[in-house]
Amino acid sequence: MEPAGHHSWYLGLTPDQVGDRAILVGDRGRIDLIADRLTDVTRLNEDRGLRAVTGTYRGKTITAAAFGMGAPIAAIVLEELASLGASIVLRLGTAMTLHPADLGSQLLAEGALIGESTSQTYVPPGFPAIADFSLQGAVRDALARSGCDWRSGLFASYDGFYTEMLALDPARQESVAERVHRLRALGILAMDMETSAVLTVGKALGVRAGSLCLASVGWEGATPLDKTNRTRGENQLIDIGLDALHQVQT
Repeated sequence: MEPAGHHSWYLGLTPDQVGDRAILVGDRGRIDLIADRLTDVTRLNEDRGLRAVTGTYRGKTITAAAFGMGAPIAAIVLEELASLGASIVLRLGTAMTLHPADLGSQLLAEGALIGESTSQTYVPPGFPAIADFSLQGAVRDALARSGCDWRSGLFASYDGFYTEMLALDPARQESVAERVHRLRALGILAMDMETSAVLTVGKALGVRAGSLCLASVGWEGATPLDKTNRTRGENQLIDIGLDALHQVQT
């Protein structure tokens, strides 16, 4: 069954409701943080928790949409936004840092190791997951203006949170630790569930895509940021993302 025209299947939006610049977030609570920074805000969707808003930021129309967790639904929301006219999409999320000193920093993905399966439904094996160059530059400039602690480098994205990223079952601890050791040896900054899919699906659809994440959890001991620093970091993340999207040239 094909969706009718340009009407998106899950977001339920039409092209006139979507800006050419878009933000993807996992946590739907971040939609409110973004909406608070926009003017002329229209709240577009709440169905299935896929919250979406469109508004204006410094004269530029920006749409923000939440997908929850995982590469499959991130790809669905990204593809629907692309079909409705979004040509630049920046993921603003959280990631698990592999380096304790980076906890609380902003991490910019230059590219990602594809460990999730969604990308393979869009691109052939061996296809590189690389961020858009001009969007990457705009985010770097915004990070520099912010004065925050940040790093850029490679991510690794996986489907199995409790089998490939963090061992809830003690029987898996050794295999997960071995994976993390190999990733560190390759210079990987962080793990998440979506970045490689956002980058590859974006490229496959002709969308300029990027991913900026707050290092909200450290792999050792599954150490989370405390609430105060996480709140500060997420607000900083959103400010940087909006600044970058405003500056990037379409």
